[in-house]
Amino acid sequence: MQVEVTRDVFKLAQVFTISRGSRTEAKVLTVRITDGEYQGWGECVPYARYNETLESVEAEINALPEAFDRDTLMDLLPAGAARNAVDCALWDLEAKRAGKSVWELAGLDAPGPEITAYTLSLDTPEKMQAQAAENAFRPLLKIKLGTADDMPRLEAVRAGAPDSTIIVDANEGWSAAVYADLAPHLVRLGVTLVEQPLPAGEDEALLGMDRPVPVCADESCHDRTSLPKLKGKYDVVNIKLDKTGGLTEALRLRDAALAEGYDVMVGCMVGSSLAMAPATLVAQGASVVDLDGPLLLAEDRDNALTFDDKGVHPPVAALWG
Repeated sequence: MQVEVTRDVFKLAQVFTISRGSRTEAKVLTVRITDGEYQGWGECVPYARYNETLESVEAEINALPEAFDRDTLMDLLPAGAARNAVDCALWDLEAKRAGKSVWELAGLDAPGPEITAYTLSLDTPEKMQAQAAENAFRPLLKIKLGTADDMPRLEAVRAGAPDSTIIVDANEGWSAAVYADLAPHLVRLGVTLVEQPLPAGEDEALLGMDRPVPVCADESCHDRTSLPKLKGKYDVVNIKLDKTGGLTEALRLRDAALAEGYDVMVGCMVGSSLAMAPATLVAQGASVVDLDGPLLLAEDRDNALTFDDKGVHPPVAALWG
C-alpha cells in the first residue's frame, strides 16, 4: 500500500471562538491510501489540546510500515488524529474493494439523517443573541462558554432562540463551585446538557455532586480505556473520531459506553465533510449529535454532506464509504 499525507486549509464562514482562543480557518491532514487499483481517504484535525500539531501527526503517519491493516494499526498508532485519518482511509479503501458501503462491512443498519447541533461561537452577549436569533430555526444549538461572564451570554442566547434546545460546552473553563452555582440557572433556561465543565485532570469534584443537568465527558473521554475513570462523574460520553483514533475504536467505544449505562454524544473537531462522514455512522441513534463542522466552513469538499431540516445525512459514495 502507498500512503500519502497532504495538508488542506478550509476558510471558516466567520471567526470561531472558544474559551481557549479563536481561529479563522480549519487546518487538516488528508490521508490517501492506494493499493494500485483502489484508493481510500480520510481526514483528521490535529488538536493542540492533546499536544498534536500538523507536523507531529504527519510524522506519525509517515512512519507507518509498508504493510498493515485496521487490526494491526491499533497497535502501530495510539488513539488520536493520526490513527483516525488512516483508519477511516482504510475503511473507505475496503468499501471500494468490496463494492459495498462501510456500514454494510461494519454490520450496521442502514444509516439515516440525524438532527445535529449548531455551534454558536463565544462572543459578547449582544453578538451571541444575534447569532442565536439568526439560527433560531435550528432545533438544537450549542453554546461555547467557559468564562467569568457566562450567565449574560446564556440569557442572551435563550432570548434570541426561545424555542431551540440548548446544550452548553464549557471547554474545561469552570470549577466545581461555578457549575454548582450555575446549575439551577441552566435548568431554568432549558439547557439539556453540559459538556466538560471542569478540567479533565480536576474532575474528581464531580463525584457525588448533584447534576440536575447531565454532564458529558469530552476531554476526559478518548477511547474505551477512559471509561473506568468516568464512573460517578459523568452521565454522557462525547465520542470524537479524532480522539478515539478512527471509526473502528469509535464504534467499540459507543457499544462499551452504552453497555455501562452512559448516554452517547457524537461530536467533531472543526473539519470538512470528509471528517464528518464516518462519524455519521457512529451518530445513528445517539442522544446528542454535534457534527456541524461543515456548517462552520466557507468552503468544503466536493460531494459534501447534505444538511437539511432532517439533519446531517450519511455520505454519498463519491465522498466516502
